[in-house]
Amino acid sequence: MPDRAPQPVDRQLPTDEARDLISLVRDIAQREIAPHAAEEEDAGRFPRELFTLLSESGLLGLPYDAEYGGGEQPYEVYLQVLEELAAARLTVGLGVSVHTLATYALATYGTKEQQVEHLPAMLGGGLLGAYCLSEPSSGSDAASLRTKAVRDGGDWVITGTKAWTTHGGIADFYTVMARTGEDGPRGITAFLVPADAEGLSAAVSEKKMGMKGSPTAQMHLDGVRVSDNRRIGDEGQGFAIALSALESGRLGIAACAVGLAQAALDEAVAYARERRQFGRPLADFQGLRFMLADMATQIEAGRALYLAAARLRDVGRPFAKQAAMAKLHCTDTAMKVTTDAVQILGGYGYTADFPAERYMREAKMLQIVEGTNQIQRMVIARHLAGPETR
Repeated sequence: MPDRAPQPVDRQLPTDEARDLISLVRDIAQREIAPHAAEEEDAGRFPRELFTLLSESGLLGLPYDAEYGGGEQPYEVYLQVLEELAAARLTVGLGVSVHTLATYALATYGTKEQQVEHLPAMLGGGLLGAYCLSEPSSGSDAASLRTKAVRDGGDWVITGTKAWTTHGGIADFYTVMARTGEDGPRGITAFLVPADAEGLSAAVSEKKMGMKGSPTAQMHLDGVRVSDNRRIGDEGQGFAIALSALESGRLGIAACAVGLAQAALDEAVAYARERRQFGRPLADFQGLRFMLADMATQIEAGRALYLAAARLRDVGRPFAKQAAMAKLHCTDTAMKVTTDAVQILGGYGYTADFPAERYMREAKMLQIVEGTNQIQRMVIARHLAGPETR
């Protein structure tokens, strides 16, 4: 059964330009994304041609400077675009979020010369990015990464393995964190590695519970040589760059989670109205109506939470705590709402004939990526009570 087109959400947008942008995204979602989502996810097919369209439409560089081809949109608007895309197909919304994350280091910490050389192609030239921080032995403890970069004249030689790389093997560039100095966070440096670099290769994509259309793979760096002008920021600044990127990236995951939850709610409401039992629609039964009301309330709360954090970011105020809260709440909500959607559909919800079961499988992933929800709780607690004593 094809996915339903996302139902319009009544949004408060700051400008006419933003309203036009959302209309464009909804049109693309209805015509190009939703009709093919179920089939392509089932086949494990990544819609690369769709990302070319998104790039040509200016949707891969929304929060970045217009000088380099970006849309120069506030995060308040960019995140609502992500939500619309994720409601149509999570692989697409998450893919845009990951590309934005991969571009962040260069756009924020790169030199003027680096930005002029690379950003236009990254923001609107059809390129797709990936972000390489995690490793097989360092997931949540990212500061213990082992991938090394060693100076060789004017170059760096990078050796190691990165894990859980979204777009691994299909991306055009990789933002790679590697150790250039002492153990711990101060010895890590960021590099921009092109996909055609000699010695860079991808393992076979992971076989995942959900998100089958979004490739996730280990990336092997076997003596990959990059020039020093592909080092981003100062030596030893890489971990700070990574954490800064993740603060914004968590808002992207929160917005995608709300989009996924909204799609599940829309499916549950439509089914409850259409399905008749005991001579009347399911939607007439109070127990089910209360479930729908709770689902909708948690979605609205999540949307308000990620937008509040985005508005802090847009005016230059600290937002790390609010980003962690948004990621935690929105992804937990997506898990609960998608599970309830399966329950409302009953036996049909457990079959692949309806998208509810796919939504539930996809929601689980959102509780893990870009910092597990246990890590989010640690981040929030540190803001409240200070660092842990040892």
